[in-house]
Amino acid sequence: MNDKLVFLGLLYFVQGIPYGLQSSLLPVYLRGAGHSLTRIGLTKILYFPWVLKVLWAPLVDRVGTKRLWLVATVSGLAFTCLFSATLSPEAHIWGVAGTLLAMNALASVQDIAVDGAAVGLLKGRSELGLGNTAQVVGYKAGSVFAGGGLLAVIDVVGWGPMFMLLAFVYFGVALFVWGAPVLDDELLRGQAEGRRGVQSDAVHPWRVWRKLLSVPGTPWTIIYVLTYKLGEQGAVTMFPLFLLDNHMTARELGFWNGVIAMGFSICGSSLGGLLLSQFSIGSLMRRVFVMRTVSMVFQSSLLTVLEPSPLMKVMAVLSLSVQHFLGGLITTLTFTTMMHCTQRAEESVQVMHTFTEWSSQPFTSAWRRGFYLRRRGFVRTLSRPQGCSVMPPTTVSCPPWRYWGS
Repeated sequence: MNDKLVFLGLLYFVQGIPYGLQSSLLPVYLRGAGHSLTRIGLTKILYFPWVLKVLWAPLVDRVGTKRLWLVATVSGLAFTCLFSATLSPEAHIWGVAGTLLAMNALASVQDIAVDGAAVGLLKGRSELGLGNTAQVVGYKAGSVFAGGGLLAVIDVVGWGPMFMLLAFVYFGVALFVWGAPVLDDELLRGQAEGRRGVQSDAVHPWRVWRKLLSVPGTPWTIIYVLTYKLGEQGAVTMFPLFLLDNHMTARELGFWNGVIAMGFSICGSSLGGLLLSQFSIGSLMRRVFVMRTVSMVFQSSLLTVLEPSPLMKVMAVLSLSVQHFLGGLITTLTFTTMMHCTQRAEESVQVMHTFTEWSSQPFTSAWRRGFYLRRRGFVRTLSRPQGCSVMPPTTVSCPPWRYWGS
């Protein structure tokens, strides 16, 4: 069991690196280099491959083996990092954007393969619970490493050596996966069962979509994930840019937002699993989202303080920590919500069902936030994601709990 958790945790760790680079390191680095908020917001479009992964999920699930897909994607990430090491973000912004787009595409394929491997490897409720913890903690640890740790030292080591380090990390993980014995049993099951998918659904993809949307609670869950991610992205990405412009250096922001705050996020995710064993998911979601709304109002009040001071830094760090803690807690509750809903789907479309729900998270609004920031300022721009944060506690008052028997 420990071998399985180490294997899955390591894969989710390297899968979280591209997210940490793009969500934490790149915006701060580009802002420090003088790029506009609109251009920084446009980089969120590079998440687009995560939306498209619902299209190639059947291919990954039915063609080849999980070991082959994992080694290929992790090796591809290593070569992409090597290429990115030859670029300069100040002079080759579009080249950097292309490498990040490729990293997101490869990471999205890796996500499909590692989730499929986890389904084959983990047995029983206890193993599934531990595997879910390995997923959340591993992914966030990779995000902390890339978005916080590397941001704190990038001024010292530079862009090129940083990506050379990432390339070596990816190559090492690829070699580990190639020789991992835990995939042997899963490999046999994948060869025997992975190709027994419903071929008619592959030929007629609209049948799959009809099956997905007919699952009780699916439309509600998609709307919930959409509004939840809008509010989260606005809080997580915009406030650090305000701090960079007015109160903190890039190194300070990398430490407090990329390391300390993400540590609180991991604690929140871990606490979510404990609370779910004692309270119903409905009551937890309502209370946590109300607290999230209050914390966002407090965070917005800090946007009116432009004069640097030690007290402002303390309040900013407190706000970041609370937001990430609640965000981690909400992530665990959201995954549980999606798993409940997915269990209602036919076995042949369960993986696609999860991908459809999670891929509904928005990314196209990011460039508009950059445009609004330049035109209207931080306070008025963040009022939009605040509105989205108010919507989830409203929608969870009439959720599909009745479909789940809880």
